[in-house]
Amino acid sequence: MRKCTWPWALSALILTATLTWTGLGFAQLQGAENLKKQNPTQIAMLSTMPIKLDKVKKDDIDKQVLRAAIIAELDAVTLYEQLAGMTDNEKIKAVLLDVAKEEKTHVGEFQTLLISLDPEYAKELAHGEKELEELTGKKK
Repeated sequence: MRKCTWPWALSALILTATLTWTGLGFAQLQGAENLKKQNPTQIAMLSTMPIKLDKVKKDDIDKQVLRAAIIAELDAVTLYEQLAGMTDNEKIKAVLLDVAKEEKTHVGEFQTLLISLDPEYAKELAHGEKELEELTGKKK
C-alpha cells in the first residue's frame, strides 16, 4: 500500500471544483465508454454529504463520520475507474486503476471500523449476505 493518496484526493477535489466553476457539470453515472462518446469532459456525479455532521448527536458522530468517509472513498473509486476507462494511455490507466484499488482498501478500513461501532450494521450486513445466498444459491 502506498504511504499517502492525498495528492490524488486533492486532484479529484480540484477537478470537481474546476468542473463546477467552469459550468461543465457532471454526467449521470454511466459507463466510461458512453461518457467518452457523449462528452469526454464530463465525469460521473460525485456524492454530496447526505447529512450535516454538525447536527448529528454526539453518540452517533463517529458512525456518521465513517459513513461519510466510505461515501467519499466510493466516489473516488468511481472517478478513477471512469477516468481509466476514458484514456488510451496504458501508463495513466494503470496508475488510475492502482489508485482506485487503494481506495477500495480504504473503504474496507472504514467499514471494519464502522462494524465495530455499530452492532446493528454488522447484523444487517450478515443478514444481507444470508439473503443473497438464498436468492442466488451461492455462498460468498
